[in-house]
Amino acid sequence: MDTTGLAHGLFRILETGDAALAAEVVGEDFHNREAAVAPAACSIPGPAGVLASSAWMRSAFSDLRFPVLGIAGNDEQVWVRLRMQGRHTGPFVRFRDGALDQAIPPTGREIDFEQIHVLDLRDGKVVGHEAVRDDITMLGQLGVFPPAPPTALRMVGWKVTGRAARAAADITARAAEAAAGARQPGDHAGSR
Repeated sequence: MDTTGLAHGLFRILETGDAALAAEVVGEDFHNREAAVAPAACSIPGPAGVLASSAWMRSAFSDLRFPVLGIAGNDEQVWVRLRMQGRHTGPFVRFRDGALDQAIPPTGREIDFEQIHVLDLRDGKVVGHEAVRDDITMLGQLGVFPPAPPTALRMVGWKVTGRAARAAADITARAAEAAAGARQPGDHAGSR
């Protein structure tokens, strides 16, 4: 697979949770610098961490897609400019040091904002990821920044009633389950 195919493949995994594609595209020593705000399973090296990240994002955003606007790079690194799009239909939970930081209850709103991703490549696989995202635009589209009163009240209500903590526990479990489903080298389709 060429560098463009690897880049498209990585974002296709995030859109779909495709374990076979993850085994093909993602190196066993893959490291995601952006996993600090995600469930712990997203920090697992290799395809498992990417599948956990996919489960985390897809639990919050239905119809998740990453249309690519441009790709540039060489044999060791690829830069991808894209949009993140979807509908916020599940809690979007962010973590800090492995613990719940913020839970945004589903708003039903569409998100559509730009990101730039830098992918490190080695031996025909993606082995590293970092991003520059326009999170302020996304939070504005969700009514969080600046805070829209209805969204702010729902967030406080979720925190006080424990719904935020339950949402964090649920997505932590989903991400761990997705990571456990990662196909290891030598696995055959359907063996898990």
